[in-house]
Amino acid sequence: MKDVVSMLQDLHRPRLLIQAARIGSEQYHRTAHLPRLLGFTTRLSGVKALMQLIEIEQDLDEKRRCADPSYSVARHVDVLSAMMGEARVLRVARATQLKRA
Repeated sequence: MKDVVSMLQDLHRPRLLIQAARIGSEQYHRTAHLPRLLGFTTRLSGVKALMQLIEIEQDLDEKRRCADPSYSVARHVDVLSAMMGEARVLRVARATQLKRA
C-alpha cells in the first residue's frame, strides 16, 4: 500500500484549485482548522487526520465532477489546503526522525 504522502502526489486536480489550496496551506494551523473540517476536537495523529481529509476531498471531487449543486469550491480549497498542511507536518516529522537515527 502506498504511503499517504505518495497518495497526495498522485492526485490530479484542476490547476486553479491546487494553486488556491497552496496559498491557503501557508496559513494552515491544525488546531484551528481540523476541528472545523473534521467536526470534532479529538487529537488525531497526522496520518489519521490526513486519511480523513483525503476521504472528504474525494467526495468533494466527485461532487465537482458531477456538477452536484451541493458542491462548494471554498470547502474544496479548504480541505485541500488542510491536506497540504498535514502532509507538510508529516514530511517535517519524518525528516526529524531520520536526522535522529
